[in-house]
Parts: sequence; C-alpha cells; structure tokens
Amino acid sequence: MTRERPAPLVPTATYRLQLQPAFPFAAAAAAVPYLASLGVSHLHLSPVLQAVPGSAHGYDVVDHARVRDELGGEEGLRALARTAHEHGLGLIADIVPNHMAMAPRHNRALWEVLREGPKSPYARWFDIDWEAQGGQLLVPVLGGPLGDVIGDLRVDGDVLRYHDHVFPLREGTEDLPLPQLLDAQWYRPVWWRLARTELNYRRFFSISELIGVRVEDPEVFDATHGLILKLLDEGVLDGLRVDHPDGLADPDAYLRRLHEASGGRWTVVEKILSDGEHLPPSWPVAGTTGYDALRHIDGLFADPAGADELLAAYRRFAAPQTDRGGDWAATARRAAYSVLTHELAAEVDRLTRVAHRACAGSSEPALRDRAPWALRTALQELLVRLRVYRPYTSVDASSVITEQAAEQAKQAFLVPEEGGAVDVVRDLLLGRYGDGPDQVELRARFAQTASALRAKSVEDTAFYRYVPLLSATEVGGEPGAPAVSPADFHAYCARVQRDWPATGTVVSTHDTKRSADVRAALAVLTECPERWAELLDTVTRADEGAPDAQLAWAAWQTVFGLGPADPERVREALLKHVREAGLYTSWTEQEPPYEEAVAAFVAAGPCGVPGERITAFREELAEHIRANVLGTALVQLTMPGVPDVYQGTEAEYRALVDPDNRRPVSFPPADPGDKGALTAAALRLRRKRPEVFGTSATYEPLTAEGPAADHCLAFARSGQAVTAVTRLSRRLAQSGGWRDTVLALPPGRWADAQDPAREFAGHTRVSELFERLPVALLERVAE
Repeated sequence: MTRERPAPLVPTATYRLQLQPAFPFAAAAAAVPYLASLGVSHLHLSPVLQAVPGSAHGYDVVDHARVRDELGGEEGLRALARTAHEHGLGLIADIVPNHMAMAPRHNRALWEVLREGPKSPYARWFDIDWEAQGGQLLVPVLGGPLGDVIGDLRVDGDVLRYHDHVFPLREGTEDLPLPQLLDAQWYRPVWWRLARTELNYRRFFSISELIGVRVEDPEVFDATHGLILKLLDEGVLDGLRVDHPDGLADPDAYLRRLHEASGGRWTVVEKILSDGEHLPPSWPVAGTTGYDALRHIDGLFADPAGADELLAAYRRFAAPQTDRGGDWAATARRAAYSVLTHELAAEVDRLTRVAHRACAGSSEPALRDRAPWALRTALQELLVRLRVYRPYTSVDASSVITEQAAEQAKQAFLVPEEGGAVDVVRDLLLGRYGDGPDQVELRARFAQTASALRAKSVEDTAFYRYVPLLSATEVGGEPGAPAVSPADFHAYCARVQRDWPATGTVVSTHDTKRSADVRAALAVLTECPERWAELLDTVTRADEGAPDAQLAWAAWQTVFGLGPADPERVREALLKHVREAGLYTSWTEQEPPYEEAVAAFVAAGPCGVPGERITAFREELAEHIRANVLGTALVQLTMPGVPDVYQGTEAEYRALVDPDNRRPVSFPPADPGDKGALTAAALRLRRKRPEVFGTSATYEPLTAEGPAADHCLAFARSGQAVTAVTRLSRRLAQSGGWRDTVLALPPGRWADAQDPAREFAGHTRVSELFERLPVALLERVAE
C-alpha cells in the first residue's frame, strides 16, 4: 500500500544554504537553532546529490541515486532533517534535471556509455548525436591537437589515461596500437578547442564539462528522480527548486510529470522572465525562484532621469575608446551574433542539420530546395531576435517567434527569394508543417539553443559590456530601462498575489552578479550622476593606468558598491568581468598582457590611493545607501510571494560575482545591525501571521500625500500589516525632506513591529513614521 502523502505545505520564508565540503550537512544542522529563531520556515539547500569531488556548488551531479558523500551522505541529510524538524523547520532541495558532469571517472552512467556506445542501456540518458563525428562521442579534454599530446595518453589495463582523466576501453581493444585503439572506441578524446565547433552532445550553455540529460524519457526521469522523490515521500524533504528548466526538451511535460510524481509539493523553477514576459499559466508550479521580483524591487530605488544622465556620462567617458556598450539593444544584439558564431557554433550546426533534414525529407514542395546555409542564416537571425529565453509548447509560439522578427530576419539575405528560408523555418517552428519526428526535434532544439543563447549572450556577455549602471545588469534585469515606477511595482505585486501567490522572491542568490546590498549602493549613483562623473574625471586624472575606459568605469563602480575594498576580491571579480565581456580577452583566448594591465590598474587605482576618494564619496552617501539597503530588504520580505533569504544576507552582506558570493558565512552574523533586526522582525511576523502574507492574502497599495509623496512606497497586506519604505532618499533630501507629507494608514491602530511602543493611526506624518529608520513595518494591534 502507498503511504498517504501530506498536503503540500507552502513555506512562509526560506533560507538558502550553499552546501559544500567546507559547509556540510553537520554545519547546516549546527546553524538550525539560530535560523529557526530568525523566523524562516524552511531551509533551502543547494544540490544534495553526489557531485564531482570537491565541487563548491553541487550542480555537477554524477550520481542521482546517492546523497553526496562529502556533505555527510544520506544519513547526514536525514540527521539534518531531524534537527530541522525538532526546531520547526522543513527542507527545500535544489534539483538539477538538465545536466550531469562530463566526468566519466565519477559518472558511472556516462562511463558505461563510453564503454558500450549507443547500445548501452544508459545511452538514452544523454543527448548525444551519434550520427555526427563518425559515431564517436567527442570528449574535449586534450591540451592540444592529438599529434602534439599523444605521448601523454597511455593504456593502463582496461582504461585509457590522460593526466587526471580516465576513460574505459571498448572490450577487446586494449591490445591495439594507440592510434588504432583510439579509432576503435565509442568516444574520441580531442583538443578542447574543438568543443566550440565539433561537439556532438548537448551541454549546459557552452560548458562542455556538463552534458545534457534527456529527462523527457520516462525511464530517465524515473532513474534520475527516484531518490529525491523517495526523500519527499518520506518527509525528509518538503519541496523543490528546479534548476534551469529552460534547457529541457519540453519543460511543460517535465513539470507536469514532476508535479504528479511529487504529489504536488511546493516547487519553484529557475525561470528567467524577460521584461514583460509572464510565466506560462499552465505550469503546475508555485512560481519562479524570484528574479522577476528582484528586477522590480531594484527598479524602485533607481531614479529614471538620473539613470539617463549616468548613461550620458558613461558615453562621454568611454566612447573615445569603444563604440560598444553605449546602447543596450545594440550591445545585446552584437553579443548574440558573437555567441552564435563562436561558443554555440556546434549547437547551430546540429540545429541546421535537423532543419535541413526536415525540409529535404518532406513531401511539401514549399520546403524543398532550401540550402543548409540559408536555413542556418534563417535560424540565426530568428534566434538573435527572440526577446525571451525560449518558446514553450503551452504558449502560442507566434507570440515569441513573431512575424515582425521574421521580416527583420529576411534583411540578412541579399537575394529576396532566398529570404524565403526565414518563412520556412518560422512555419516549421510554429508547427505548420505537422508533428513529424524531425519537426518535433527542430522545435525542441531551437528552444534549447535559444535559452543557451539568451543566457550566454545577455547574462554572460552583454551584462559585462554594458556598464553605465552595474546594479542593473542582473539576471532578469532590463539594463536599458533600470527604473521601475511605484505604479508598475504595485501592478506587478497585485498580479503576483492573484496568479502566483506562492512564488519565490529573491534579492541575493548564489548566482547574482552583485549582492543586493552592493546593488543598493550602486543605485544611489542614479541620484547623483553629475557627482559621479566629476569624481571619475578626478580619479582618472590621478591615475592614467586603466587599460580601457569601459573597464575603468566598471572597476570604480565595483569598488563603490563593495565599500572598503579587498584587492584580491576586486581583482578576481574584474578579471572575470573582462573575460566574460570578451572584448580584449576571454576565457578561451586569454591575453596575458591585457589581464596583467587590469590587475595592475586595480591595485594602483580602485584599490590604491585614488580609490580612497571613492570610499570617501561612499561614506558621504552612507545614509542614502542605508535607506536603499533597508528598503530593499523590507519590500522583499513583505511583498507577495515566499521570500528566500540568501545565507548571511539577514545582516549587511556585500559580495561580488561567484565564487565571491559562495563563501561560507558565520552563524549568527557578527554584527546583524539594523538590517538584521529588521529582517528578523519581518520573518517573525510572517511566521506568526501566515494568513496575512500567504496564498489567500490581499495586497493593497497605499499612497502618500504631500510634497514628497513619490518618495514613500507603501502597501498593506490583508489589512493587518503595512510596509513603508523611503525611495530616492538623496533626491528627497535635496528637495527639502518630508515636510508635511502624510501616509493614510488603513483603519485601526498600528504598532511598529520593531518598537511596539510606537503606535500610529489614520493620517500619519511620514517624518514621524521614519523617525528612527528610513523604513517601517507596522502590525495592526486594535480596531
């Protein structure tokens, strides 16, 4: 008999822990009493399944049937669950359905595929194109062309070794001479640079070390989800975060299968919504992991006019050296073309082969006589013009692959008749030529390639090229329009409460390029763009060592956001910055002289004597930064949705891009400060009054009245809690402060959640409300 599952439980708030060998299950268990006292309802764990040894993140899974040994194994996880339950906490786990580590020595399923080839029972697990490369799976691990490194390859019994890499040998081939032995395998070790153009397996974005998994196959789904589902069924886990569903062949079908298999447990998906895009309404999930909330929260604290002035100042500062990075749309478009023709060239090749097969094998005359080069061009031009990550089977694809985009794509063809390939490809993608195997595969691979392109070209390239305001270059953000008006924010919250009331919300994660507190500081620059431009003129005159103006602007902003700088952290972040940007150096074509110039500039400039002026300017703006930090925190913790608090961010937390933001933190924080007290107050109120913030709650915008009304953002939850925060506080101070601005509170008497002796009612002077802090959380205490 099947044990009856408990009803799905919606968390009141989650707390994200980055598990790693330096912070295993036992360390998480030791933090449980503190985290329970903080007020969260669930711990949100990074991936817990067996990963590559030493992995600092766990997204490189090698065995879905084992809990990671380095974290304490399954018993360690169960012990953590028992400790959490004793303190009233549950566990949410991060799962990785899209990919596994391309590490045969650790990945048994992959090992068997390399040994037995396409006949292996595990061959269906991986998205491999066996028709390409002569039926051999390319393994891009060699340090140079085979002829240069063949002396480093050696046979050791029934395995092939290359430095730290170990591969199985096909039965009966171990005694062959090495060249013939290599030809006889189901795989072919090749120079790592061939991954760009020759690879014949789907990977995660352009990361060859992560191989795509075919969870659309029911048997593969069952094999890769069995342990997680068992832990859910036994009450060890209570919910799931799904990593990167956009990489899957059919996210709609996958999420339906997961929903059914998990008994409808609370599940959020790492779906990045582009500006104006909505989550597919048919998805059986609680919502997203919260990057859409991050974009709306951050936007509240950016001044639109100041952002435009900052952009103009950036163009004056950087334009003499580069025409790239001064226009967001153009920057993103150039990055997309570059990624398609370089990092994703192998993926485009495979997509083109599928499209050509769909055309050549069709009986439809309209599909005939389409050259591969024309189909490739059509595919590329349509991909570049997508404004979202990918189309879905449950959403009308014509709203994503638009007619307007198709007309623009035709301009890439010199001969108009050849531009007809665009219509052919679009019609195939819209399902107008049926649902044959080639058509279905084309739609799936186009969508998968689209999501990889968006991630690589926008998140990992354009965000590092377009740097007028670094806080706006965040996942899910819209750098070309960083500000969000209060009216738009309220509309967003009302929609979330109506459609996705249990969705996740975040402001800092293990993937954010800058923590919320760093971004909160940077947003203040939109309130004083002229001062920032003047300051940069001063510091750049004091130090002319910047290798390029674009990098200099980003470096000075990095130090401003971070505060008193650790040179090593800044140097590592900026080296990653220039490699991701790919303008003067990159991960695969590094230019040591340029990178050495970057490091020297960071040490002498932003982290040297000139940088002290940046630090002094930051101190001058400290009260305004504080207003943004506290405002960001309180809005996230009380708006519709389930807030996820990233480790250490209950106190002020300044971190740069990974791995800087994945360092272990201390529990409790040494100095929680005002942010820590505010966070605890909000979380405890949510735990005490879940109905006020939950799925049946209400959201009501509150409007201030008076000369500074636009600087007060306020809302009520279920008529029982009120959030009020200060926005654009420097502009507020310049205009004369709050003066007689008032906020009309809903009926009843209201107490400050942090200082209950402070009570308010009716039309309350905002200056009194914000007398102690630039934010206020109120709880209704009487009719």
